[in-house]
Amino acid sequence: MLIVNNLVKKYGKQNAVDDISFELKGGEVVGLLGPNGAGKSTTMKCIVGLLRKSSGEITIGDHHHLSLEAKKMFSYIPETPYVYDMLTVWEHFQFVAQAYHVEDWKEKATELMELFELDDKKDKLGRDLSKGMRQKVSICCALIPDPQVLFFDEPMIGLDPKAIKNTRQIFRKLKEEGKTILVSTHLIDSVESIADRIMILKNGKILGNDTISNLKKQFVQEEGSTLEDLFLELTKDE
Repeated sequence: MLIVNNLVKKYGKQNAVDDISFELKGGEVVGLLGPNGAGKSTTMKCIVGLLRKSSGEITIGDHHHLSLEAKKMFSYIPETPYVYDMLTVWEHFQFVAQAYHVEDWKEKATELMELFELDDKKDKLGRDLSKGMRQKVSICCALIPDPQVLFFDEPMIGLDPKAIKNTRQIFRKLKEEGKTILVSTHLIDSVESIADRIMILKNGKILGNDTISNLKKQFVQEEGSTLEDLFLELTKDE
């Protein structure tokens, strides 16, 4: 569903993303972990076309990642949620539905508003929403077109505990429906219970790309080790 081959993103002489390759299959939830500055957001922005890659090839569903066909297949939820100041919450959903030519969207939008407790914010303008509310609106907007691939960049930041729980439930439901999800996060606990596979980045390079259990066997020998132990072992300074 997603193929990234030899992706490089340079800033001057520095490689923010340093020749990485990976694939994501349908129905797979993959966690992208790494310390600050590891290249997680840069990788994701290159995939969705918000940053111009220096070199490499990216395809989404066998389409070039910048093609209209590819863009119809995915949704992207950025780390800093952006909403339109002068649109209400409901108008955001209407705008997205019309942009993607989604029919019968109102029932799904209503269900999402109930799930994220946005019912009483339906007529509130974007400029008046808190960061957490903006994040909820951003997630709902991403789900309305029913995309095949979803890119979440720090989706839990700013969400309250109930919204985090609901977001995890949505991940599981999307996985059951065969959707492909790439989740970039600092919150290791939030991804451990839902990810089929983990990719760990450091200094723009992939240090590990496998199931959590396989990575633990490979890099951490202690019994009862956690994903956090694995993460700290792989990303420690030499």
